[in-house]
Amino acid sequence: MNDKGPDKAASGQTSGAALSPDTKRMLSHVSVATISTALYKRGLRHQVIQDVHPVGAKGRNMVGPAFTLRYIPAREDRNQLDVFRDPKHPQRHAIETCPAGSVLVMDSRRDSKMASAGDILVTRPMMRGGAGVVTDGGFRDAMKIAHLDMPAYHNRPASPTNLTNNEAIEINGPIGCGDVAVFPGDIIVGDDDSVIVIPAHLADEIAVEAREMTAYEDFVIEQVRKGDTIIGLYPATKQETIDKFARWREENGR
Repeated sequence: MNDKGPDKAASGQTSGAALSPDTKRMLSHVSVATISTALYKRGLRHQVIQDVHPVGAKGRNMVGPAFTLRYIPAREDRNQLDVFRDPKHPQRHAIETCPAGSVLVMDSRRDSKMASAGDILVTRPMMRGGAGVVTDGGFRDAMKIAHLDMPAYHNRPASPTNLTNNEAIEINGPIGCGDVAVFPGDIIVGDDDSVIVIPAHLADEIAVEAREMTAYEDFVIEQVRKGDTIIGLYPATKQETIDKFARWREENGR
């Protein structure tokens, strides 16, 4: 286990720039798809965590800095049920030390044949103020997790204990989750479709750009519903469209 991980967790600190309230607010009202486009413009093309879906739709975004847990393949002489007697077992310790406002992101090796956690373990970070949980494996008791107030994302339901295939080994180090590199402190955003990873140093500018893009997309969908063609509208390639959007923003306070 990374000895530095629990210490940073206990103090509520993660690496990377702090998530400002304004940035969190803006990211709470934009889609993962819009963020993906903003990152694409900066050459980051593979930031959406693959094959990870909301356990239950929440109708609101999950936003918070990443606090990570890494699994490795299980070895039978190390992964019996009695390992959970250790209060510092990495899985249990990650649950107990993930800072309030953070998203617990688990590298489960994209193995959904076993559970990364169940409803009891997921409820604990919710009660401690966690922003959400993400795994590229599965959750057991998914039907119960779906009804929790905290957002949770996984590949699919899985009942066998995580000890079956995986061993929790490191807290708050760099991981890979769904083919995306995740560093502690990266900003995680999830909506009712998927989850994306924003490098911490880009979060502020991505939030502003995504807010602007969202305003334009809202304008576009309104025009399309009125019967307008998308040619010259999406993307905006005509000055008359740009002028019309400016008037729309003024009229709608956007």
